[in-house]
Amino acid sequence: MPLNCGIVGLPNVGKSTIFSALTSAKAEAANYPFCTIDPNVGIVPLPDKRLDRLCEIFKPRRKVPAVVEFVDIAGLVRGASKGEGLGNQFLSHIREVGMIAHVVRCFDNPDIIHVAGKVDPADDIDVIHTELALADLDSIDRRLDKLNRQLKVQDPNLKKDTEKEIAVLQKVRPALQEGKPAFTVDLEPEEIEFARRSFLMTMKKELFVCNVDESGVHGNKYVDIVKEIAEKQGSEAVVICGKFEAELADIEDPAERAEFLAGIGLEEPGLASLAHAAYRLLGLRTFFTAGEDECRAWTILAGDKAPAAAGVIHTDFEKGFIKAEVYHYDDLIQYGSEAAVRAAGKMRQEGREYVVQDGDIMFFKFNV
Repeated sequence: MPLNCGIVGLPNVGKSTIFSALTSAKAEAANYPFCTIDPNVGIVPLPDKRLDRLCEIFKPRRKVPAVVEFVDIAGLVRGASKGEGLGNQFLSHIREVGMIAHVVRCFDNPDIIHVAGKVDPADDIDVIHTELALADLDSIDRRLDKLNRQLKVQDPNLKKDTEKEIAVLQKVRPALQEGKPAFTVDLEPEEIEFARRSFLMTMKKELFVCNVDESGVHGNKYVDIVKEIAEKQGSEAVVICGKFEAELADIEDPAERAEFLAGIGLEEPGLASLAHAAYRLLGLRTFFTAGEDECRAWTILAGDKAPAAAGVIHTDFEKGFIKAEVYHYDDLIQYGSEAAVRAAGKMRQEGREYVVQDGDIMFFKFNV
């Protein structure tokens, strides 16, 4: 279950620079719009100090972190929903990702062209939101047309479901007409499920990425604007200096990397903050399997029960699930070894109804 995140924003806000730093795969970065026409995809490890510590304890032959998939999508412009700037092609790429990392330019530099001629984070965000909303409006209208035709020939027993979906889409449509995202509409859980059938881009979780220059790593007036918008939206904003992150990505020695970060007053790379924030917004959790052969981090949804977690490893594990042997990472750190955890009574057997917790270390027993 990879975390799938599309990097979007206006042209020349630093998307490709940040993507290159994330993946150490040099996406073409240039000072003109639409240099990234085909989406670049990169799989990167999710930083997790707990996995590093497990490897120190178990000394496995292999370490496998959870992964994050980032898709670098070319810049959107005003009118993208109508095809401006190859907009239709890029919008289709956004539909395919699980969430959106919205890069916003938060620095002044007369040498780097801004597509609107001025740096205005609030206006930049509004342009992206409006274009996505208008594209979603087009999707809803096509869906409504199909559903209304379906009603005329449908089995009476199935009509109720179709009528419910139509009612939900008609509830969402006015917001989209005003250029507002679908997530701003107050929907019940059942209504959200109906809305998802239309694969609306503005229903996706959105994380704001403030791209700053060297002087803004600890914030500036533009960052404050973005953070206020994110808070109103119930989202998060992370601050990243794309230039620093690109330089950091080229440093392989851990001690040198730590020294570089300390020199700019940061405890961890901004890209680690980005990955962790995206993980939180998607409601994802991590459990571990650990031993001499391998220490591995696995990704599940918050609230998943033990059989579902077993199924992430292999579908046979879920089908034939019997029980799980479970203890927590914090207990391992406290007691120092698996044997000591067991002796302290912290290792337990859990059944099908156990809700897996973030940081659980698990061993599954199954029968196929």
